[in-house]
Amino acid sequence: MGRGKIVIRRIDNSTSRQVTFSKRRNGLLKKARELAILCDADVGLIIFSSTGKLYDFASSSGLRSLLFLVSRVILSRIISFDQ
Repeated sequence: MGRGKIVIRRIDNSTSRQVTFSKRRNGLLKKARELAILCDADVGLIIFSSTGKLYDFASSSGLRSLLFLVSRVILSRIISFDQ
């Protein structure tokens, strides 16, 4: 027996939303690592929380450098957009 379907919409309760974000973020990072290992693929992942905190994953050092540069550009644009 499988899990029930859920409606994909914004979670109104902030505590539940944060818990869900944390669990799904960890699951997504795990899948990215698995894809990199199983398929010998270069995988890069950038996640921003609703508070603007950055989470990232890179399967190689070259990709890590690229993610670092891209994330800094995105952050600078977010900061300048907020002002």
